[in-house]
Amino acid sequence: QVQLVESGGGLVQAGGSLRLSCAASGRTFGSYTMGWFRQAPGKEREFLAATGRSGAYLAHADSVKGRFTIARGNALNTVYLQMNSLKPEDTAVYYCAADEAMAPKEYKYWGQGTQVTVSS
Repeated sequence: QVQLVESGGGLVQAGGSLRLSCAASGRTFGSYTMGWFRQAPGKEREFLAATGRSGAYLAHADSVKGRFTIARGNALNTVYLQMNSLKPEDTAVYYCAADEAMAPKEYKYWGQGTQVTVSS
């Protein structure tokens, strides 16, 4: 089975930065698309960013372009989300996801999430 584990969340002040990590295990992830989503209290899950094979697929949601950046580790089993200029409205549970498709409409595998809280 595929396991995804997020880490790096926490409490930060507005304007600060966090770097989230997602570690994948159980299969070789060289050909998997990996992405980041978030879900704020009372809100729908929101797509943030995704990356596939090197040079094959990269996407960032318009709402976070210029502030959030996705990147994969060299081994391709880890994906990061660098978050800068954080705002209180960024407060949410952040989820890592993975799928075999290059640009998946739905992701098959999900982590348990990591809480990000941004204070004033």
